[in-house]
Amino acid sequence: MERATQIEPDEQRVADMLAIAEQRDQAALVRLFDHYVPKVRAFCLAAQPGANLMADDIAQEVMIRIWNKAHTYKPESASLNTWVFTLARNARIDYLRKNSRHQSDIDPEYLWQNVVDENADPFKDAQQKRDQERIQQGLDKLPADQKQVLAKVYLEGKTHKEAAEELSLPLGTIKSRVRLALHKLTIYVKR
Repeated sequence: MERATQIEPDEQRVADMLAIAEQRDQAALVRLFDHYVPKVRAFCLAAQPGANLMADDIAQEVMIRIWNKAHTYKPESASLNTWVFTLARNARIDYLRKNSRHQSDIDPEYLWQNVVDENADPFKDAQQKRDQERIQQGLDKLPADQKQVLAKVYLEGKTHKEAAEELSLPLGTIKSRVRLALHKLTIYVKR
């Protein structure tokens, strides 16, 4: 009789997802975290054995996406496992695309100088110069800590984890600063 009143684990996870979506229930997120993070890490490591840092970053990103997108989950459309692993697959693709940059010896300060375009287009040149000025003005308005993190990640080609280690900051702080700086930069550039 007691068995009939217990909620099955899959049903509990769906209930947790709905609690996150409807009530922003942090305890439910902790339960999903405990269940899914090891599975997402295993999923990543199966595709790339030894890539522990990547697996950690992707697992963290999946949990952030679960928190932010819980309201989009529809139990009638797909199982929770399918939905979560679709998030994991997409996060892994995003991670690989983002981190496939190669480190370069090019100094970003001189990136726009000494470039000769054989098919010069004065309108395109003017637009490019205006964009360059706006981006530089936007970068100049950013706080030093955000500018430093952007330089590490986008100009030096560092991963968030590498930037965190070099700057002796938590990984979450690095990700927050990058996200905030890009948001501010977008606003500055659009003005």
